[in-house]
Amino acid sequence: MKNHLKRIPAPKSWVIDRKERTFTVRPKPSGHVIENGLPLGMIIRDELSLTSTMSEVKKSLTSSPVLVDGFPRKDYRFHVGLFDVITIPKVNKSYTITFDTKGRIIVEEISKSDSAQKVCKVIGKTVLPKGKMQYHMHDGKNIISEQKISIGDSVILNLPSLEIKEVLELKPGAYVYLIQGKYRGSSGVLKELRQKQAVYSADGKDLETARDYLFVVPAKMMAKEQKKDHTKEPGHAKEQNKEQKQQKSGKKNTSDNGSEKSLENTSE
Repeated sequence: MKNHLKRIPAPKSWVIDRKERTFTVRPKPSGHVIENGLPLGMIIRDELSLTSTMSEVKKSLTSSPVLVDGFPRKDYRFHVGLFDVITIPKVNKSYTITFDTKGRIIVEEISKSDSAQKVCKVIGKTVLPKGKMQYHMHDGKNIISEQKISIGDSVILNLPSLEIKEVLELKPGAYVYLIQGKYRGSSGVLKELRQKQAVYSADGKDLETARDYLFVVPAKMMAKEQKKDHTKEPGHAKEQNKEQKQQKSGKKNTSDNGSEKSLENTSE
């Protein structure tokens, strides 16, 4: 299996400069597909700008691991995917992975209360001995529960115990978030379910999509998604373009020299 990844063929959902360098970080295999997440090192360095080089990321993770879904992670290639909760103790902030309406991955900050739980989609289930049921989640987790949950439903898990707090059924009236297809990143209210198709309402329009593309989310999360300004370029990409323009004009950006955060130097 390949351990390298060139920038040109990297997933289109990654917002990276594909001609800046030849290679980028290839995430290790996980429960997420590669298009639905980013390596932990890229999130720390490129998305959050907590370090300037990957060497600093490696040293930081060794001395102070970052929590993903409540579990410490030290590998800079660890694959952080859709709706995973990233907690960085040294800066006392939490983040999650979502899409904008153009299908690009964005890392957004969440509140402390939201970081204590996570929404997962049930993509399969297995009957265990003695009648127990094991549910398979979209992020690779396997949860054993006595609750009756259908494939396609979502569950809200408490972190890090992974106990099921609430079940969100896939049915008309549910709030859904699109994770694939040309409408990826949009959200709306489910109106109709067919065999393999579904109809949902977004911005006053009825849209048809594949049933498998739907991800049931809490009403609170959908309201937050609809308030986003998806027409703006992600923050880190704007900063990169700004720096490139300044380099071309021979100017040096001195405004951020004293204020740039560093994961290693930030006090707890």
